[in-house]
Amino acid sequence: MIDQLEKFGLFFEEKALLQFQSLMLEKDYSKIAILCDSHTHDLCLPIFLSQLPTLEAGKLEIVELEPGEETKSIEVLAQVWDAFGALEMDRHSVLINLGGGVISDLGGFAAATYMRGIDFINFPTSLLAMVDASVGAKTGINFGAYKNRIGLFTEPLMVGILPEFLETLPEEEFLSGWAEMLKHGLIADAEHYRGLIRRKPNTSQIDSALIAHSVAIKAEVVAQDKHEGGLRKILNFGHSIGHALESWYQQAGQPLTHGYAVALGMQVELSLSAAFAECDINEVQALQRDLRKFYPVPVLKPQATDLKTMLLGDKKNKGSHLRFSLLRSCGAALYDIEVPMDSVLEHYNNYFHG
Repeated sequence: MIDQLEKFGLFFEEKALLQFQSLMLEKDYSKIAILCDSHTHDLCLPIFLSQLPTLEAGKLEIVELEPGEETKSIEVLAQVWDAFGALEMDRHSVLINLGGGVISDLGGFAAATYMRGIDFINFPTSLLAMVDASVGAKTGINFGAYKNRIGLFTEPLMVGILPEFLETLPEEEFLSGWAEMLKHGLIADAEHYRGLIRRKPNTSQIDSALIAHSVAIKAEVVAQDKHEGGLRKILNFGHSIGHALESWYQQAGQPLTHGYAVALGMQVELSLSAAFAECDINEVQALQRDLRKFYPVPVLKPQATDLKTMLLGDKKNKGSHLRFSLLRSCGAALYDIEVPMDSVLEHYNNYFHG
C-alpha cells in the first residue's frame, strides 16, 4: 500500500527523505525556504534538519508563523509574500511546508501565487495533515467568517510523511486526524472504519500502514475527480455542518479542532442520511454512538439560526440549494443530495439540542 502511493507523489519514512534529497540535487534551487509555525519550529524542525545533513546552509531560510487557524488569513498570506521578497526568493526557489493543515494550505497557496508559482513540497507534521491535506492539491485561506473561501488546486512537487512527527502531537490533535481517517472508512471502506473504531487514537495504535490505507482511499477518489466536479464530493461528508460549527466555535472564542468539528458534522449528517439517502436508521444510530464516544457534543451549542448563517455561505451550495454528501450505508456515499434548510436545521436541533 505504501509503495503504491508513490505514483501520487507521496513518500513515507526513509523513502521520503531519499526522494527529497534527490529532488534537491536535481533541481539545484537558488533558495530553499522552510515555512513552519512556532510549534513545529521547536518540535519538528530539529528532527527534520538532523535527517538532511546535505541541505546547503547558505541557501536555507526559515519563515516562522504563529500557530492556529487565525494564521490562515489574507493578512498573514501577505506577510509570507513579503518574507519571500525580503529573502530574495526568485522563480527558482522552493518552499518546504513543515506543519499541519494550516501551514500546508497557506504555504501551498503562497507558493502557487508568488511570481506566478514556485515549487513547493509538503512535510505534514499532524495526523490530520498526513491523511487529509497531504493529498488533493487544495490550497487556500479563510476569508471573512468562512473556511477555505479563497484558494487554488495546485500540486506539491512531493509529499513526505514521517510518522515520528506524530509523537509531538497533543491528544486533541491526534483525535482531529483520526476523525478524517474514520470519515474515509465511512464513505468508501467499511472494513477500514471498523478496524479503526476498535482502536484508540494514539501513536501506539496508528502506524504507517493505517495512515497509508487512509491516504490511499482519498488519493484514489481524487485521481478520478481532481477538481471536485463529481465523485470527489463524497470527501465532504461531515464538512458542510462541520465547517459551519468550526466557524461558529472559532467566533465564540471556544475553537474546535477541524477533525472534532467534522466528527460532529458527521453525526448530524448521519441523521440526514437516514432521511434523504435511505441509510438504515439502526446503522445510523450505531455509527452515531461510535462517534459520540470520542466526539461528544460540547456543552456550548450554537442555535439553529447561528448555524443557518454559516451554512448559507458554504461553497458547496448551488445558489440557494444546500447540497450534501451523505451515506447510503457504511462504506458507501452519495453526493449532491439536496436537503431543504428547514430539514437540516430540524435534524441539527434534534441531535444537538434534543
